[in-house]
Amino acid sequence: MESRTLSPLAEETARDGSHTKSRSTTMSFFNTRLLKIRFTTLLLSLLLAGTALATDKVNINTANATELDRVLLNVGPTKAEAIVAYRKQNGAFRSPEQLAMVKGIGLKTVEKNRDRILVGASPVHAALPAKPAQRMATKR
Repeated sequence: MESRTLSPLAEETARDGSHTKSRSTTMSFFNTRLLKIRFTTLLLSLLLAGTALATDKVNINTANATELDRVLLNVGPTKAEAIVAYRKQNGAFRSPEQLAMVKGIGLKTVEKNRDRILVGASPVHAALPAKPAQRMATKR
């Protein structure tokens, strides 16, 4: 059997186990650092996903029932149809708060959806040409 000779430094580290201590310390450092990086990446991903979802907006004067159902919280197909029917019967909404006048939609629902609601011109009003300037009738 062949015996190996170790250098004095290798013999000393082999006796006291310092090589294993430094290696485990180094490994835990890398594991902790890697864990922090992964956690930070996950956190940023969730933040960006939340932001992307929150930016979905709907114009309550032009959207169909499917769009309203998809974008607005606590508004299902039935309430979305009610919004469209109310809009057809009473004209365009002038503010998000007017949604509370639709049966089945309360102010809490409006508040939950405030950042998702746009109030723009209805397509009927947008399609109409501007009124021509009226001429002043002058007597001769």
